[in-house]
Amino acid sequence: MISRTTAADLPRHVGEHVRIAGWVHRLRVLKSVSFLVVRDRTGLAQVVLTGPAPDFGEETVVEVHGLVTANDKAPGGAEVTDPAITVLAGSAPPPFDLYRPHVTATLPTVLDNAAVALRHPRLRAPFEVAAASVAGFRGALHERGFTEIHTPKIVGSATESGASVFGVDYFGAPAFLAQSPQLFKQAMVGVFERVYEVGPVFRAEPHDTTRHLAQYTSLDAELGFVADHHDVMAVLREAVAGMVAAVAERAPAAVALLGAELPDVPAEVPEIHFTDAQALLARHTDQDPRGEPDLAPAHERWLSGWARAEHGSEFLFVTGYPMVKRPFYTHPDPDRPASSNSFDLLFRGLELVTGGQRLHRHADYLAALEHRGEDPAAHADHLDVFAHGMPPHGGFAIGLERWTARLLGLDNVRRAALFPRDRQRLHP
Repeated sequence: MISRTTAADLPRHVGEHVRIAGWVHRLRVLKSVSFLVVRDRTGLAQVVLTGPAPDFGEETVVEVHGLVTANDKAPGGAEVTDPAITVLAGSAPPPFDLYRPHVTATLPTVLDNAAVALRHPRLRAPFEVAAASVAGFRGALHERGFTEIHTPKIVGSATESGASVFGVDYFGAPAFLAQSPQLFKQAMVGVFERVYEVGPVFRAEPHDTTRHLAQYTSLDAELGFVADHHDVMAVLREAVAGMVAAVAERAPAAVALLGAELPDVPAEVPEIHFTDAQALLARHTDQDPRGEPDLAPAHERWLSGWARAEHGSEFLFVTGYPMVKRPFYTHPDPDRPASSNSFDLLFRGLELVTGGQRLHRHADYLAALEHRGEDPAAHADHLDVFAHGMPPHGGFAIGLERWTARLLGLDNVRRAALFPRDRQRLHP
């Protein structure tokens, strides 16, 4: 059946006998005729039945042989008539009506029954967009000379960043789930110069919000021989543009189904320094965040609105975050040592990407760790790389689920995660 005709291809086969297969999406029984709607990976196909109505439950898996007939009222303008139907597998009743245009179930019901619930076209659509986004990310970086790498997700040190970690028993020794591939991708700059990875990362932070997960998919990139963080920002802009273009090309039906609007990625994404952003907020809002080491979610939303109004952009770079808020490997601003050569990319009111220039000299790492009161021995594996010569470099990381949720206007990042992992959820 690998060569069967799909629902989307039926209009091309009018007048031909074909074989389709899929799930019973809906069975509508009228007086003299019944309509069987079959769902496959490409969409819906209508099958016209005469005689006694069959006893098919929804989600029954069927194979149908029949004649393709034009019908403007059928999905795609064609239907299957004079069918011969074979049941391939029966089905228990689904957890809610999958045939209805809109989802009637609550989010917990969807998540508890994800393997079946995600068959609903609206619930499946975000993952089509996510897949297209990853393809665009890979394509954009491949075109720019990046090599894809795959780094360990079980590590022996919990010192990579300030995020909390999950401990695991590794053959009787303590180990941890990786918070990011950061240290590995930096090391691989010394091998390939430009690298990227698509893979899971784990954060044991006690968040219980609509935008945080304990496990998510990170789109990471790192590149060598940069002048500063602006070179990294330029590559990020190209990656995001590639992701948007790939979604438009590969998943237009999913975007349309959800009523989403894809953004324009400006040739030059507007940029504002962290201190200037705080000054703007102090002048134009009832809050004065000057002196704070980070931006609050409300500040990110306001700044995004400002970028739309002033620059016509749904994207905004905020640069120069305080060094005290960034990891030890962050490169300081040579002109303002208290500020960093780092950035966040805001998109539609939310921090989407974090990145920046990294330290690349061994002596600078020792000084940075001493300044923070940290023991260099805890970072021995990482520091050894820089004792062997590393170019100026930097990188960034995009959370795929957060990107997808923001792109599509979803109210919860869990709607963009296949089987979400958070403080409350470890099953299914």
